[in-house]
Amino acid sequence: MAAVAAAMRWRRRLLLLVLSAAELGASGTPQTPNILLLLMDDMGWGDLGVYGEPSRETPNLDRMAAQGMLFPNFYTASPLCSPSRAALLTGRLPIRNGFYTTNAQARNAYTPQEVVGGIPDTELLLPALLKRAGYVSKIVGKWHLGHRPQFHPLKHGFDEWFGSPNCHFGPYDNKARPNIPVYRDWEMVGRFYEEFPINPKTGEANLTQIYLQEALIFIKKQQAAQRPFFLYWAIDATHAPVYASRPFLGTSQRGRYGDAVREIDDSVGKILDLLQDLKMTENTFVFFTSDNGAALISAPRQGGSNGPFLCGKQTTFEGGMREPAIVWWPGRIPAGQGIDFCPGQNVSGVTTHTQEEHTKLPLIFHLGRDPGERYPLSFASTEYLSALRRITPVVQQHQEALVPGQPQLNVCNQAVMNWAPPGCEKLGKCLTPPESVPEKCSWPH
Repeated sequence: MAAVAAAMRWRRRLLLLVLSAAELGASGTPQTPNILLLLMDDMGWGDLGVYGEPSRETPNLDRMAAQGMLFPNFYTASPLCSPSRAALLTGRLPIRNGFYTTNAQARNAYTPQEVVGGIPDTELLLPALLKRAGYVSKIVGKWHLGHRPQFHPLKHGFDEWFGSPNCHFGPYDNKARPNIPVYRDWEMVGRFYEEFPINPKTGEANLTQIYLQEALIFIKKQQAAQRPFFLYWAIDATHAPVYASRPFLGTSQRGRYGDAVREIDDSVGKILDLLQDLKMTENTFVFFTSDNGAALISAPRQGGSNGPFLCGKQTTFEGGMREPAIVWWPGRIPAGQGIDFCPGQNVSGVTTHTQEEHTKLPLIFHLGRDPGERYPLSFASTEYLSALRRITPVVQQHQEALVPGQPQLNVCNQAVMNWAPPGCEKLGKCLTPPESVPEKCSWPH
């Protein structure tokens, strides 16, 4: 509960920052700032050198932290891809914006193509808010808020898109299951593993380089036009199956996952260097984070590190909710600012807890003494009872004020998969969908 509240407080602050900037920009002074949101996919708290990763293979992100502000206690709103992204772009909890399910197993990340739902029209997303202030917005990479045409990001405030509606799973056979499409704005330009190849054996793919060029070109274009912009760079190289381009494969001490992280770090360095070359740094707010913790089910070869924290993606323990986060805005945010913290001790051999109901007596940990969440406070202890007394009114207040959105992840239908996305006719890539049979989604994990 505390983690979610902290996450939403930060999102509200970010929205307030944007609103304030927009109001100031409208009056002419100072100039409206550009905004870059660099969102990683399944990157863990312990994956960056500045957070203690021992191989120190992220020099550009470490430099970004040294020149900006590091957030060691930053939380996502959900330990899963889609709900966290919906919360990030709306500033609202997943249960409010509809990115949740009432089906028995709630731990889903909207990975199946057959999910019927998506981001509701009633939700106001950050790019739509920024459009009112004259911003041009682009999403590069993974959208994951609905793959059907009515959920297209250009219908929710973005002006440009290059990327995919879902993750790069596959390759599929395109008979029972089509490969995921890649879009340029309104139309499909190919599919993963076909026009945009990913070698499942070697992990080689040029996607990060393609996404990097999309970002650099967009920044140069908006700078030349003197228009404020919002760039949402949501790449997915650290989501299993991880990939990297040939120059980075085999270069990390951390295997293929480390290769992907090294390429991301190099790309972030090139983006920051371009901002400096174009003399845009004092007018550009850059925020780097991840959608959720590292996916330990993919470790050790395909997954990252959550540092000293327990568990990872799909769990609400610290490893699933606490994310790396860096803000960079030279001239506005003093270099080297942040919060002093002790990284705690490494906790080995702990991967999960029993799935028990703890609504009435929730597990409570003292993270200062126990960052790995190995030792919950005793239910009978004075410390536990004192903490519970402070937490209970907050939970009750939240429950009383909660107005749930319509759940979007309940219904599945094979007929809504990516059989014939817009633009498939030009490519000769349209596939025939099966009969429409809506059914309750099954979440086997």
